[in-house]
Amino acid sequence: MLAALTPTTQTAHQGHAKPAVRRGQRGISLIELLVAVVVGMAAVIVVMQVYQTSDAVRRTTGSVDSAQTTGTIALTVLQRDLRQAGQGLMSPNLLLCGLTLTGGTALTSLAPLTINHPDIPAGDTGSDTLLIAYGSGNGAPEGARINAQPAANSYSVGTITGFAQNDRVLATPASRAAVCQLRLDLVSVAPLAPNVTVSTGVAGMANGTLFNLGRNPRITAYAVRGGRLTTCDLLTQNCTSNSAANWGEVADGVVALRALYGRDTSGTPDAIVDAYDQTTPATVAAWSCVLAAQVVMVTRSGQLEKEDATAAAPTWAGSASAPISLSASRSDWKRYRYRTFESTVPLRNVGWPGAPAGC
Repeated sequence: MLAALTPTTQTAHQGHAKPAVRRGQRGISLIELLVAVVVGMAAVIVVMQVYQTSDAVRRTTGSVDSAQTTGTIALTVLQRDLRQAGQGLMSPNLLLCGLTLTGGTALTSLAPLTINHPDIPAGDTGSDTLLIAYGSGNGAPEGARINAQPAANSYSVGTITGFAQNDRVLATPASRAAVCQLRLDLVSVAPLAPNVTVSTGVAGMANGTLFNLGRNPRITAYAVRGGRLTTCDLLTQNCTSNSAANWGEVADGVVALRALYGRDTSGTPDAIVDAYDQTTPATVAAWSCVLAAQVVMVTRSGQLEKEDATAAAPTWAGSASAPISLSASRSDWKRYRYRTFESTVPLRNVGWPGAPAGC
């Protein structure tokens, strides 16, 4: 039988006893904390990389979509004017004549469509300029005969029903001059039969023809300037100057505009385009060969990529062997993405079947 512990011995034993410690009360060790920090940092890095990649894809996709939308809208605007080119202006007495506009600006040659017209300043390097002209009158496209001229600014015609106040008109003499110069005039008052009164007038038009271009004729220039498709209205602006005050923006991000005339060179009445080139017709007869216009527009995304995103300059059907140079606009042009928009637009008011041989 064990001896009973004395009070002294029992007290000493109790003083050396260790309290019981539960497993869940020991906390987190330093090693566990460091492991958790490393794992957390790795997770943050992975999440950030995924987000960065996703955001880059989103921004690239968004900028490409924007370039796609820009090109579609800009080409639609240009096509709208091209389809009306030449309306009311295809008379042999009008084509290729010089034209003095109501503001005093002089145009050296009037035509439905002119690629790189000499009066229009060049746009960005590698791009073409376009000058498109058409009328909006209700009168006959062949014009109204001028029976007499009671005054320099008054023309007596057979019928005045095709004319109204504020219409723009062109008067031509009975015989086309070797060097013809026309004046775009304004019908100043409501016509009173049989006379059409204009603001200025040109003497010597008896037995000639008065052409009505309507209230809103268009003589509009297009050019790519500073990476933007711009336009200028010759009836309200000085388009012979490349000042930004004269050229309004149609679309941003357009870096190139090229165009070609489509010709019927067969000499037979098939109305088929046989060739495309940039040679502007120099005679009235040569205009009968022009049936269409082929245009291409190149837009650039707004996203500058970290690496080259475009390997080579874009090409188009009109000149597949000669790429559209983009290096003049930016030295880092390959780090952007591009979209090319092509269209062949019939010039419905210009050519006709049976083009003369040798066009």
